[in-house]
Amino acid sequence: MKTGFIQFRPVFGDNTGNTQQMLDLIAPHEADLLVLPELANSGYAFTSKDELASIAEPYDNSPTLDALQAVAKEKNCSMVAGFAEKASEGLFNSAALLRPDGSRELYRKLYLYGAENRFFEPGNLPLEVYDTDAARIGMMICFDWFYPECARVLALKGAQVICHSVNFVLPWGQRGAVFTSLWNRVYMVTANRYGEEKRGEFAFTFTGGSQITAANSDVIATAPLDEDAAVVIDIDPALADDKKLNKYNDLFADRRPEFFKDITDV
Repeated sequence: MKTGFIQFRPVFGDNTGNTQQMLDLIAPHEADLLVLPELANSGYAFTSKDELASIAEPYDNSPTLDALQAVAKEKNCSMVAGFAEKASEGLFNSAALLRPDGSRELYRKLYLYGAENRFFEPGNLPLEVYDTDAARIGMMICFDWFYPECARVLALKGAQVICHSVNFVLPWGQRGAVFTSLWNRVYMVTANRYGEEKRGEFAFTFTGGSQITAANSDVIATAPLDEDAAVVIDIDPALADDKKLNKYNDLFADRRPEFFKDITDV
């Protein structure tokens, strides 16, 4: 399959312009799966819940998602895009899987980073694996990677590709994806943004460097640290079904969950 990422610099609060940036970067490329950054429609540095509420979009009636899904249909490509979501339960840092047949799936970030806790509700949906025409995929958002249970649950449920929409500001994220792929024998498509946002009390510098890591942990595609990028490469998702490290060790068959109960009991 052909999979890739879109990296760009969103303008805070310019949902229409940010959507057009994404469409322009997608236009020259053909892919089976594309991943876009966290909060790609809105930018990141919110200063109040009221401001977030004025910018966030409903999952089922989102101009950003509708525009991306129209292109997904035209190009016969599935996409995962991060967006600020307005829902009846509150405001969420979310990602949507958009399939070319018009169907979509929703994920809400489980682990909120820093001041995100002031504006967003923590995710309230389970980690799920979804079929696309080319692969079985799971979704995570940025700081979720710091909690290895997220990727492990997706891998145990059969994910071949983890679509990781991020706004990395910490220096370890790209390195963390390497180990996430290695421990779980899955592909990771990490779509980051770049640039700075300074608003109110907040100042963020985003690290770019979007990447794809293979099921053996090799970094097989990268983007610059501070430029727009649209990268598409060929991968074989079936390689993620093989959990054998060598002829003696199968990373999943050898698991001993009877010794892990403290993870949920403590």
